[in-house]
Amino acid sequence: MGFFRTAYKNLTDARQRQADRFVADALLRLDDASLNAMGKSRAELKGKRARYPTF
Repeated sequence: MGFFRTAYKNLTDARQRQADRFVADALLRLDDASLNAMGKSRAELKGKRARYPTF
């Protein structure tokens, strides 16, 4: 891949990770009943949150 394509791919990957962290944080603010209704678990969201460090 060329320089610009690699740079663009890295940028979009970073933005996707940032969006995933944002969504996980927002969903963690919901109660357990709401999360269960969506088919999500608190442990799953915390695991997703831990996979993407903020630095």
